[in-house]
Amino acid sequence: MADRVTVIGWDGSPLTAAASAALGAATLVAGAAHHLALPEVPAGAERIRLGSVALAARRIAAHRGTAVVLADGDPGFFGVVRTLRAPEFGLEVEVVPAVSSVAAAFARAGMPWDDAQVVVAHRRTLRRAVNVCRAHTKVAVLTSPGAGPAELGLLLEGVHRSFVICEELGTARERVSVVTSDKAADHTWRDPNVVIVLGGPARPDTAGETGWIAGRDPSAGPRGWSLPAEAYGGDLGEGEPQLLRASQLARLGPRVGDLVWDIGCGSGAFAVEAARAGAAVIAVDSDRAACARTDATARRLGVQLQIVHGTAPHVLENLPEPDVVRVAGGGAAVVSAVADRRPQRIVTHAATRDAAELIGRDLTEHGYGVECALLQSVELDTRAWTEKERSVAFLLSGVLPKRGA
Repeated sequence: MADRVTVIGWDGSPLTAAASAALGAATLVAGAAHHLALPEVPAGAERIRLGSVALAARRIAAHRGTAVVLADGDPGFFGVVRTLRAPEFGLEVEVVPAVSSVAAAFARAGMPWDDAQVVVAHRRTLRRAVNVCRAHTKVAVLTSPGAGPAELGLLLEGVHRSFVICEELGTARERVSVVTSDKAADHTWRDPNVVIVLGGPARPDTAGETGWIAGRDPSAGPRGWSLPAEAYGGDLGEGEPQLLRASQLARLGPRVGDLVWDIGCGSGAFAVEAARAGAAVIAVDSDRAACARTDATARRLGVQLQIVHGTAPHVLENLPEPDVVRVAGGGAAVVSAVADRRPQRIVTHAATRDAAELIGRDLTEHGYGVECALLQSVELDTRAWTEKERSVAFLLSGVLPKRGA
């Protein structure tokens, strides 16, 4: 095992005395091509081009001598330190950090970033990173080859965002560009780069205030889930009682990185609730008035939604792949079309047992595990303890079994 492993962050500025001393004593140096070309790398040291960090860690573990790993920015922030500290390598790691690429990017843009979401985009996580960009007003994306500004822009089709693209930070080739998301695919961008994704209205209750927690403020907006009808402008219409909505949200469990389809969004209450959970939401309705009401509600409560006017299932064909879906309108035909897209979870409701059985059989045929419950709620007027409103619905949920399970 290597006698000592020092991880040095590099942001383009001169190395500190501690970093220079560690690098000067190294018998093995691992890093990207521009790191290995630094004049401070000892001429006689073994050099490893850093591609797979796990493979490099195995070679470092087998090395007899002093090893240094060079990494851009702060190597403890979405960097190599996590892999090097994995128990299977048995390495003792000392870290000399530098300014993180995210901090440098926001500094170049002259913007605060305590209120930003920070995500990493690889080919396997690109879709989830894009969903965060759909749902939040300020996101820093640490990109990778094949998951860069062009790919982000293409997957954000239909959602306007501004990109601040910082290429090769800290090098002589550093470049900062500002483009709209729909133009990002028109250019070739150099790696590595950081993309700051901006857009959408600020939350009305926090705009201009000093924050107290990094990222999204969990206390923003009204307290509670499945808010009463008054929070959404009064009567929500049939099929949207508060307890049914709460049960639907509980079954779907929307979260950061998810894309939620709300088909038959109606008042927008469910779509807004899902967005308040941090998920990206596409709200669909064939009624223009419902779309307008949903848009107004989202703006008032400061959440991001994409609203699509059209009739399901046809309007769903060109939408990006969902993670979870609520079907509030269209019945069995729409549920079947949604199931063809294979989201992880689907929730809907039916007014009669026959309709519930039809939907349940279709979900089962699509390979979903199905649950059905009869929900009955009675709202009482507590002044006289008399019944105000009663609702009854069959709640159905389909869960796609995990692959290999």
